[in-house]
Amino acid sequence: MAALSCARWLTRALVAAPTPGAWRGLCTSAVAHATSRVQSQAEDVRVEGAFPVTMVPGDGVGPELMHAVKEVFKAACVPVEFQEHYLSEVQNMASEEKLEQVLSSMKENKVALIGKIHTPMEYKGELASYDMRLRRKLDLFANVVHVKSLPGYVTRHNNLDLVIIREQTEGEYSSLEHESARGVIECLKIVTRTKSQRIAKFAFDYATKKGRNKVTAVHKANIMKLGDGLFLQCCEEVAELYPKIKFETMIIDNCCMQLVQNPYQFDVLVMPNLYGNIIDNLAAGLVGGAGVVPGESYSAEYAVFEMGARHPFAQAVGRNIANPTAMLLSASNMLKHLNLEYHSNMIAEAVKKVIKVGKVRTPDMGGYATCQDYTEAVIGALAHPHPHKGV
Repeated sequence: MAALSCARWLTRALVAAPTPGAWRGLCTSAVAHATSRVQSQAEDVRVEGAFPVTMVPGDGVGPELMHAVKEVFKAACVPVEFQEHYLSEVQNMASEEKLEQVLSSMKENKVALIGKIHTPMEYKGELASYDMRLRRKLDLFANVVHVKSLPGYVTRHNNLDLVIIREQTEGEYSSLEHESARGVIECLKIVTRTKSQRIAKFAFDYATKKGRNKVTAVHKANIMKLGDGLFLQCCEEVAELYPKIKFETMIIDNCCMQLVQNPYQFDVLVMPNLYGNIIDNLAAGLVGGAGVVPGESYSAEYAVFEMGARHPFAQAVGRNIANPTAMLLSASNMLKHLNLEYHSNMIAEAVKKVIKVGKVRTPDMGGYATCQDYTEAVIGALAHPHPHKGV
């Protein structure tokens, strides 16, 4: 009971604290007073007042990455309670019932942390994958990937800082395909004014809120004159409402080349579904690959945090070599969304410190460390208070 009372008091105090400084002071005094007595007993206590978050580990190395997140959160005393749900088309863990369970949890919690739900290429009678259906049912129309260089990790281009915003509920991923004649497949690309305007406004609002100076609309309107032409027109119309933000347009193929040659010219990029999927991965490669770039998806009500470049990394399953950086940074962004600024900054800074020091790196970053080694290094770098040591 002593452990439970301490955990409850600490969480209520932390959640009520108005500033990061207050968080720090409260956590220091609370832990100094009680941690040494009850830490081992309190570890398995379900804490009252914690923020409920839906967790969907997904496929590939997803479960391993989620384990790393849970370990770091536990060490950092993060007041979050994960509600885990498993949804997978390749592990025989996908059904309408499971999808509804995940949706119900997300609708209740409003916030989720998810791994990559792998989509098989085989056609089994249903064109829309569970991943796509999940995003559509929650209307997660805006995918945001912040591509930023990590201090201490040298790549071909350093000091990069750009944001890719992608509409992800229509376009080429509309799941409207049929065989009109034998050997002839028609695949429909859907572009609507309503959703094009919505994602354009989201991009300009994001740029305004984050102090960004330029928005680039990426398209292929020279070929798809009606479809991409409508998207481009909507972006131009919205741009007129934000005169302080510079606006430019760029054809998708030229954009790919420019990103490789001179990525520093970009600030915020907004684009339709398929282009965003491609650019996300290309840009992630500029700063170190899929393992280091966080991402997030938004609707009017819900926020989902995930890896920026969605890869299951199936060949690494069970080998303990996955890079938890992207998932940990996504989790840090999730905490910021929950107004847990102190914990968010603590975890992000610990990850960046490990990378900057450079002694513990996973194979994809040129090192020999295991996923567990990296997780333990991040835990060791946490600047959280200890019983006999201040912040």
